[in-house]
Amino acid sequence: MKKLVFMAALMLAAVGAYAQHEIGSINIQPKVGLNLATVSDAPKDAEMKLGLAAGVEAEYQVTDLLSITLGAMYSQQGYKMKDDKFQMDYVNVPVMANVYVVSGLAVKLGVQPGFQISNKFKEGSAKAIDLKGGKKFDLSIPVGVSYEYSNFQIDARYNWGLTKLNEVGKYKNDVFQVTLGYKFQL
Repeated sequence: MKKLVFMAALMLAAVGAYAQHEIGSINIQPKVGLNLATVSDAPKDAEMKLGLAAGVEAEYQVTDLLSITLGAMYSQQGYKMKDDKFQMDYVNVPVMANVYVVSGLAVKLGVQPGFQISNKFKEGSAKAIDLKGGKKFDLSIPVGVSYEYSNFQIDARYNWGLTKLNEVGKYKNDVFQVTLGYKFQL
């Protein structure tokens, strides 16, 4: 991870920066997309689970090079094993630094607290049941890129989970997320 951050910083230092918006401007961006979610150290037969990601982010343009975003995202996470599904729904609050490397293209890094609102297990075609226990708070580090064109923005990020899902196991959320949004200038 340290090598990845160092390489990204080195790349950013060598490339000219171009902001998409004026310094001091604020915009709001509703967005919707998909999650490909699993958990770290999952059993070998575990598969990624497809889920919804939807919410809104506000962006403040600090300099030509840097903007800061704060969001609220509904996020369906979890994983599958054969016909069984574990679904954990969260409201995530990503706080991201966006570094514009060329016009419209930003590299993103931040921190994301998440608050679990649902934890369900579904076996085969049976009705889903609520699972008790587990941690209601999740912390992750989102790393990604985005590209903006005519106020439309496609964003791809990996949310690297830091918090164990419960006291017993060592599982942590691993989520790849792709969203499409539209920026409204305030």
